[in-house]
Amino acid sequence: MPMVPLSWLADHVDVAEGTDAEALAAALVKVGLEEEEIHPARVTGPLVVGRVLTRVEETASNGKIVNYCRVDVGEHNDAPGTGKEPSDLPSRGIICGAHNFDVDDLVVVSLPGAILPGDFQIAARKTYGHVSDGMICSARELGLGEDHDGIIVLPKYFPDREIPAVGTDIVSWLGLGEEVLEINVTPDRGYCFSMRGIAREYSHSTGASFRDPGLPGVIASEPAVANGCGFPVVFSDDAPIRGRSGVDRFVARVVRGTNPSAPTPRWMVERLEAAGMRSLSLAVDITNYVMLDLGQPMHAYDLGDLAGPIVVRRARAGETLVTLDEEKRELDPQDLLITDSPEGEGSRIIGIAGVMGGAYSEVGEGTSDVLFEAAHFDSVSVARSSRRHKLHSEAAKRFERGTDPQLPAVAAQRAVELLVQYGGGTADEGVTDVDERGEDVVISLPVGEAQRLTGVAHTPERIAELLRTVGCVVEGPDNGVFTVTAPSWRPDLTLPADLVEEVARLDGYDNIPVIMPTAPAGHGLTTAQKARRLSAAALADGGLVEVESYPFVSDTWDRQGIPVDDPRREALRLRNPMADDAPWLRTTILDTLLDVAGRNVSRSNADVAIFEVAKVARPAGTVPADLPGADERPSDEVLAALEAGIPAQPWHIGGVLTGQAVPAGVLANARAFDWADALEHVRRVASGLGVRVEVTRAWMDEVPAHKGAPMPAPATDPAAVAPFHPGRVARVFVRAGRDLVDVALAGELSPAACRSFGLPARSCAFEIDMDALISQMSAAPIQVKGVSTFPLAKEDIALVVPSDIPASRVEQIVRQGAGQLAESVTLFDIYEGDQVPEGHRSLAFALRLRAADHTLTAKESSQVRAQVVAKAAKVLGASLRA
Repeated sequence: MPMVPLSWLADHVDVAEGTDAEALAAALVKVGLEEEEIHPARVTGPLVVGRVLTRVEETASNGKIVNYCRVDVGEHNDAPGTGKEPSDLPSRGIICGAHNFDVDDLVVVSLPGAILPGDFQIAARKTYGHVSDGMICSARELGLGEDHDGIIVLPKYFPDREIPAVGTDIVSWLGLGEEVLEINVTPDRGYCFSMRGIAREYSHSTGASFRDPGLPGVIASEPAVANGCGFPVVFSDDAPIRGRSGVDRFVARVVRGTNPSAPTPRWMVERLEAAGMRSLSLAVDITNYVMLDLGQPMHAYDLGDLAGPIVVRRARAGETLVTLDEEKRELDPQDLLITDSPEGEGSRIIGIAGVMGGAYSEVGEGTSDVLFEAAHFDSVSVARSSRRHKLHSEAAKRFERGTDPQLPAVAAQRAVELLVQYGGGTADEGVTDVDERGEDVVISLPVGEAQRLTGVAHTPERIAELLRTVGCVVEGPDNGVFTVTAPSWRPDLTLPADLVEEVARLDGYDNIPVIMPTAPAGHGLTTAQKARRLSAAALADGGLVEVESYPFVSDTWDRQGIPVDDPRREALRLRNPMADDAPWLRTTILDTLLDVAGRNVSRSNADVAIFEVAKVARPAGTVPADLPGADERPSDEVLAALEAGIPAQPWHIGGVLTGQAVPAGVLANARAFDWADALEHVRRVASGLGVRVEVTRAWMDEVPAHKGAPMPAPATDPAAVAPFHPGRVARVFVRAGRDLVDVALAGELSPAACRSFGLPARSCAFEIDMDALISQMSAAPIQVKGVSTFPLAKEDIALVVPSDIPASRVEQIVRQGAGQLAESVTLFDIYEGDQVPEGHRSLAFALRLRAADHTLTAKESSQVRAQVVAKAAKVLGASLRA
């Protein structure tokens, strides 16, 4: 994000006196540039120029040789008679371990109370037998560089600057006392990645006078005119993206005979460091400085390593490049490249255009002849290459947002002047400027468009004034329409709405009236939405806690014990997963919910009762489709193919129960969760939706044939019900006419699954297919029967049935036989023993009968009993237990 020092900003715009970083942030936010952070000054407190008066070498007890110095610090000297050590000269005593200075040298002295980078606080302290009343500073201690072998001798360190008087505070002079504002720039405001753009916006906000450094003659002289003597450059883009060439302007300038060891001027180093960059070499520092100042990315080449002409072309299959970060990269045919010879044998790749240069031809320690490149590359081409190679360089950051195609010549001229001034070189007369720019963007803006979109009535004169302030060329209005030419640095201005946004932004968003829109009448929640909310509320009322987990999984199927050929393993793999170790979408809620429960248990939360309502992905039957381009609206056929490629995503509810259902207390013993709790939660959800469910075994060694209505066939492979325990899991289903619809599994988890997920033994779980359950809901509202005031009649019936018939099925037949008189049917006893035939069991039910309009007679109760026995005998082959 751009860093904005006020001193640098003031080069291009008149900054009001007394403005600090906070005031600058307040001004910029008015025009849409948000404050990210204010970075404080690197040094606070007294930091002054000192003159060494005396220097006495002393050998400490540890053998180290130190200097005891008396240093003149002007008005900060000890007053006569109050010095911490005797001296005939007004000064301060300071211990210094460096030896690269002598008497009369001007040095940097931090006095007690100063705070240096790294929160290094300076105070007077006794050391080596003396009181050291301050510190003579090195470059590293001040954050000016890495040199720590000696202290800064000002005339040697800054040979091109006039040194202030002794005692002068030099925090600002060293560039260490300035706050720096870091701002957040939205993608459509790429021009604000430069001091030029930010200064323009500050001018828009405050009305301060702006001096555009992108115009010839403002900070650079008139750019040299292109001629035939420059370094040859050829455009050869034979595969443009979306019909747009990857490059439309390329400026090349040469400076010869520079001093390879010439240092970067201190003022430039300070500005680069304030922007978060480190100084590398003079030529490279100049390209970075021009980019930060103007917004034009540049590149410097060692001219001696280039063989003309430079050719800008697309990559060929199989080509590779070692970039400046020393990584070898496989190039894509869409990558735009800079090469240094014609196509064919001998062509060498210099770099990926607009992204990063290659190791070959980079400026080195011995480079004396430099070629500067300043070009305008297509934003889409650069953005794709940057993302493809994960190279988010400072240059790519600007090119992909759109740079100013008028800047290359100005930026190159500025770079040449700086290198000649500080590197001692000579600029070549030859100038290359290959310019194939298209026409300017012209937009027709109806006069009333701003009022239509913002609600603010602007006069035509006001609209034209604001657009000219942005940099547009405005003509008209003719017949109520402006003809607006967008400025070259604003590639985001292409539509009338873009211009309206600029009018609203500069006029002030606060001037837009606040009008609450009228909310359109809706239809409320759908039936499915209501059902899911009711189900979640029912589980929460039952003591469970709702959670949300990421739907991405890895090896969960192996840990659950799910077979290799199980449909639940047919998961959808993400093309770009958030985590490489979790690339699949879950196919059941338990895939992720078991991990959540295990994580809670591992963190000492032993009693866990959680549930989740979410979608799962079932990709079976989907047909993958190619992604369409963004250059036009997809056809109906393409949209249909995309729809066919979307996997089924049914809603499920899953729950996991571990630990104690009832904690131990004074009035009750502890009770652990068991399979009945899991099954009861499924019944609770179904009951809340008005759906009557039945329960059967989910797994048996073999499926016996028996008389009666059809039941869901239990699995005969124990792994088919994983992660549940095969002998302690129930299948819940709904009868829909002659069809049986599976809606849930509920029961204990297998011991292996409990161990894999770190859960206590005999933990329980359930998973409900909500879409299947909701499909069985009746469209008619639930009818509530009135409460009868007539007496209750009781009948107990014990039926002998085959052991493989579920008790829930027998209960259903008993209810059907009892008819409307049955107020409740409760199973109260199960018997298997000598008194019933082998392979059978006795199920005893308590019937509670009541009529709505009269008291039941003994005869009526007996008739109900007889009907129940007859119905059970006919459907289930049951008999009344003697």
